[in-house]
Order: sequence, then structure tokens, then C-alpha cells
Amino acid sequence: MMRFGLPSALGPGEPREVRGRARALVDEAFEGLDRSRMWDAHVHLTGLGTGGTGCWVNPEMHSLTSPWRHFKFDVYRHAAGITDLSRADQQYVERLLALHRLANPAGKLISYGFDYFVDESGAERPARSEFFVPNEYVFSLAKLHPEILPCASIHPYRADAVERLNRAAVAGAVAIKWLPNAMGMDPASQRCDAFYDRLVALGLPLISHAGHELAVHSPDAQELGNPLRLRRGLERGVRVVVAHAASLGVVEDLDAPERLKVRAFDAFMRLFNDKKYEKLLFADISALTQFHRLPTPLRELLIAKGLHSRLLNGSDYPLPAIDPIISTRMLQKHGLISAEDRPALNEIYAHNPLLFDFVVKRRVAVEYKDQTHRFSPSVFETAAFFQRVAPS
Repeated sequence: MMRFGLPSALGPGEPREVRGRARALVDEAFEGLDRSRMWDAHVHLTGLGTGGTGCWVNPEMHSLTSPWRHFKFDVYRHAAGITDLSRADQQYVERLLALHRLANPAGKLISYGFDYFVDESGAERPARSEFFVPNEYVFSLAKLHPEILPCASIHPYRADAVERLNRAAVAGAVAIKWLPNAMGMDPASQRCDAFYDRLVALGLPLISHAGHELAVHSPDAQELGNPLRLRRGLERGVRVVVAHAASLGVVEDLDAPERLKVRAFDAFMRLFNDKKYEKLLFADISALTQFHRLPTPLRELLIAKGLHSRLLNGSDYPLPAIDPIISTRMLQKHGLISAEDRPALNEIYAHNPLLFDFVVKRRVAVEYKDQTHRFSPSVFETAAFFQRVAPS
């Protein structure tokens, strides 16, 4: 009962138009924004390989010998609206596009490939990977659906990593995605230098997860998500987007001789406030409203108006479609949304979790020094960031 009943209860219903008080909240959220420049900077693609997509999920995710991973798989598929595993990949995309077209058809979805874990020898290690989304699949979707913009994923330890990067750039990639904790790369390794240099030459940004990773199995490599390890790429001139603003977990303080533990978010903010990186270091605000990250990172970034020009909105879809992850009750408890807004926000979630994620981020606010602080409109108009930047 728990395994089969709970996951389905954690996902929302069919996409629907929002009406009434909830509609008024949606309209207010879009006020003053250019919808065509609103590009969701953090959207996951996944699948089982149905229809020849090439996507893959580790068999452990299907096995009752790994009950926690099996449970996660069930939760994710229900959140993504997958009811027929024989059409899993197609249903995932159909639902994503349906949600997007109801929310903001003028916008775009920066959609991620996801590379395998690759070991020190440069060999793929599927057994250590949770899932795989080939870049070719992402490019094919982008050709079919103008709403989708491709973000390739390439492990820098591959012998042909730079060659793959060149191909991705020619195919139209707008960025490159890493999740070091799950993919097994150390961003501070000299093995990444050739990849970094080519990113700079191509004018492509790197979107890299930082902080603790919960959604993807990463049992013994959380330190690879230390945001201070991204300094090597920054020093070589790479534009880096730190996913989730490193808002979860603790890491080693690589700048201190004793290597004490510090919050990953504090380590990230040390870099973010360094003037040396103000044209290179960015962050997306995906996941900041999730209950287990509240309240400090969200509060600090809401108040830091001077940094808002370097923040990018992203949904982290499909995670916003998992009911408990973004708790309006917790947001209200921490004073980040009003009691008046909460019922309308819940109604928006029931109709369209992708739209809900955006509206919540437009509504969250904090009172500080007699002022109300919200995210600036520029945080949501991300299109300009993804224009190729020529090296200086």
C-alpha cells in the first residue's frame, strides 16, 4: 500500500488552466516581465529508452533489492506524469510541454542531457550511474519543439571530451551541465583544464551542481560538490552557474589550513562576493524554496539586491511536481509568503506545478531594515545570459 499508494499521491493531477484568485496571482507574477525572455534555466529530461531515445535508468531503480531507490523511481515517475512505462520517455516530454504551454508558451526550457559516471581512466561506469540522457536525444527534441533549448552534458575525463564539446556547440548547445557528486568529476582537477579552455573559446557557460546532492544517488562523493572546487574553472575564465546556489550541506573549507567544515552556501557566497568573479560567477535559484533548504539561503539571496543581476531562475523540473518538496506551510511559517497567498498558491500547484514554482518565487519576500525584499525581475528574464560570449 505504501509503495504503490504514496508515490501516486505525491504527484499533481492533469495540467489545467488556473482561474479565480489563483489566476489573479499568476497575472500579477507576470507583470513587468517580458515573457519571451523568461527561459527556465534548470529542466531535467529523463527516460527509460522507450521509442529509441537512448535514455537509460540504472536497473537498481527498478529492483526491490534497493527499496529506497525503487521508491524514488516511483515518486519521480508519478511526479512526471508517467502512467505507461512502455511510453515513459514520450509521456515525460508531453507532460513537460503541456505544463510549459499553459504556463508561458512564449518562454523556453533549458533542458539537460545527463552523462554517465566516468572513472579516472576515462571509462564509463554505468553501475555507478543512476541515469543517462544522451545529448543526441536532447538535440533531437530541440529540433522538434522550439520551446526546448539543449544543454549538453559531457564528462571532462572522457578521452574525447573536447571533441564532444565541439560537436555539442555546433549542434546548438546553450550550456554544459555537470553534477560532480553523481558523475564523479572533480572540478578542481587539472584534468578539466582543456575542457575549461574550450568552454571559454566557445563562449559556453558551465552549469554545475554544488552542495549536497539528494535527488541522484551520490553516496561517497559529496565533497566533489564543494563550490570552492569550481574556482579552477573561474580562474581560467569560464562562466559558471552554480545550481541551487549550493544551498544544501556542508563541505571542507579548502581555503583554511585546518580544512574545517563550513556550509556549502557560505563557501559559495565567499566566491559570489569576490569582485574577481563578478563577470564569471552566477547561480540559479532552483530548489531554494524546497522545505529542506529553508530558510537561510533564500533569505540571504532575497536581501542581496546587488547580486540579483547574477541570479537565474530555474525550476529543477520535475522536482516541483513532488508535493511535499515545496511546502507552502513551511514557507508561511518562515514568513516568506503570506497566509492570504497560500491557498491560491496551493491551487496553482494542483493545476500546474511548473507555473507554481515560478509564482512562488515571485511571491517569496523577506522584511529587512524596514524594506520588503523580493527577487528582482531580472532574475526571471534569463535569455540574455545564454547568448554566446566571445572570450575577452
